[in-house]
Amino acid sequence: MIREEFRLDNQLCFRLYTASRLLTQVYNPLLSAHGLTYPQYLVLLVLWEKDAQPVNDIAKRLYLETNTVTPLLKRMEEEGIVVRTKGKADARQKIVSLTRRGKELQEDLLEVPFAVGSAVLCESITRETAPDLFLMLSDMITKLSTSQA
Repeated sequence: MIREEFRLDNQLCFRLYTASRLLTQVYNPLLSAHGLTYPQYLVLLVLWEKDAQPVNDIAKRLYLETNTVTPLLKRMEEEGIVVRTKGKADARQKIVSLTRRGKELQEDLLEVPFAVGSAVLCESITRETAPDLFLMLSDMITKLSTSQA
C-alpha cells in the first residue's frame, strides 16, 4: 500500500509543473501568431517595464542563468526584436534594448494577458482571489530562490 505523501496528486511540485505546462499551452497560440515563444514574451515583459538593461539583470529578473538567456536574446536580435550593445562603463557587459518592432509588439500583444486571465478563472480562482494566489506564489518564489542562493 502506498503512503499518502507519495501519491502523485499529493505532490505540490507535480501540481505546479502541470499548471505551468498547461498555462504555457494557453500562451503558445497567442504568441506564435506574432512569431514569439513564451520565453521571448517573458524577456519582452522585462524590457517593457524598463528598456536598455544588462543581460545579467534580465536573467536575474527571470530567475534564470545568463547562459540560458544569452541564446534567447541572440535569436531575438536576429529576429529584429532587440539589439545588444556593449556597455559604456564595462565593454564586457551587454545591454539589451528594444527595437521599434520590440516596442510595437506591446500593442500587438495587448490581448494576451486578458486571454490568459480568462483561461485561468475558475471556481477557486476568481478576480477576487487571484491577488491572494499571486501573493502566495510570490512568497514561495522568494523562499525557494533565497534557499538556493
